[in-house]
Formats: sequence, structure tokens, C-alpha cells
Amino acid sequence: MITDPLFYWVAIPAIILVGISKGGFGSGVGLLATPLVALAVPMSQAAAIMLPILCVMDVVGIITYRGRWMRDHFGLLLAGGVAGIVLGTVTFRYIDDAMLRVGIGAFAIGFVVHRLSSASVGAPEPHSNGKALFWSTMSGFTSTLIHAGGPPLNVYMLPRRLEKTVFVGTTVFFFAVMNVVKLVPYAWLGLFDPTNLKTSAVLVPLAPVGFLLGVWMMKRIPQDLFYRICYVMLVLVGAKLLWDGITGWK
Repeated sequence: MITDPLFYWVAIPAIILVGISKGGFGSGVGLLATPLVALAVPMSQAAAIMLPILCVMDVVGIITYRGRWMRDHFGLLLAGGVAGIVLGTVTFRYIDDAMLRVGIGAFAIGFVVHRLSSASVGAPEPHSNGKALFWSTMSGFTSTLIHAGGPPLNVYMLPRRLEKTVFVGTTVFFFAVMNVVKLVPYAWLGLFDPTNLKTSAVLVPLAPVGFLLGVWMMKRIPQDLFYRICYVMLVLVGAKLLWDGITGWK
């Protein structure tokens, strides 16, 4: 098990942060958790430690949001997500991490700027099979590599303007499936060694704490403000990924 105090100084706040994000806002700043943990350990090890903890959060999420998720087109999202996981697994050892962060970050910021500058920002967009499949595939791909599946999925989800609990519930169920599927390639890639598993086990009790705190916050935020917060979170996440990618580029 990891015993370095610095690791726990960054890991504990990171887990609370990702719990709040997943429980109250579906995704967003929670994807900063893996980069935060990676301040103390390598990125691949940080991702491996976080995955079992995310799975525990998903169990809490499924119980909390049961019956509150978008059933229409959900199978299409899952198909794209699984395809993205396969793509991420195949390319795991070849993708440049810095380049990936720059790409995701720049697009996330560009999407929000475009969306907020549109006159129809408050109007829901209709479903598109092409958009749903493409962005869920990108979500599965980036989620496999650095647990950064939120921004691509939000490109499809946010313009739909779903009721806030349905929005969060849909993302919770989507990533619950994605995280379970990701257990297979992570094990195949040899990321679940005894050190990582023991460290995850020590941190797992924090998983429901952050998640339920996020649920509490979401219930007290008006829907219009909720979506504004989601867009702000997406910009912050995009900026963080963009910065990390540029500074880490070799």
C-alpha cells in the first residue's frame, strides 16, 4: 500500500471532489481527480487506483438515481461508449497523454464558447443518432485513457436540456456501465497490482461521502443555475486539461 503522506494529501480531496461532481452534476470538475492524484504517482497508477473507487460511487449513484435516467437512445450511448473503451484499450500504450489533454481541453472550451454565443442557448436541441454515437465513443475513449469522459459526453448531453436529475442520473448510469467494462482492460494491462488495490481499498470509504454531498447540493440548486454551473465546470476542466497538456508536452 502507498504510505507517502503527499499521496493522501492530494488523493482524499480528489475523491471528495469527484464524488460531489458525479453525485450532483453528472461530470465536470470530478475528472480533475486523476490529474490531482497524479501529482504524487504516475498517471497510469492514479487511473488504476481511482477506478475501483469510481465503481463504488457508481453503486451509490445507481441506488440514488434509480428510475431517473434517459431511456431513449441510452443503448446507442452505451454502444458508442463500449466502442470507445475498445479503441482506448488498443491505443493505451501509444497515445501521447499531453496531446490528448490539449485536444480535449481545447474542444471543451470551444464548445462552451460556441454554445453560449448561440441565440438558442436556452432551447433544447433534438436528439441526433450521429452525435450520440460519436460523442459517446469519444467519451469511452478518453475515459479509458485518463478518466476524462465527461467533456465529450456533455457535448451531446448539455444541449438536450434534460431535467437536472435526469441529466445527472443518465450520466451516472452511463459511466457506471463504462467503469465496469473498463475493469477488464485495466486488469489485462496489468494496472491492478497489489499496491494499487490495497490503496484503493483504504480510500473506498470516502466514495459515498462525496457522492451524497453532491446529491444534497444538486437538490438545492435551481435548474437554470444548475446548467450554468455545468458549463462553468466544463470550461474549468477544459482549461485545466489544456494547461496540463501544454506544460507536459515533450
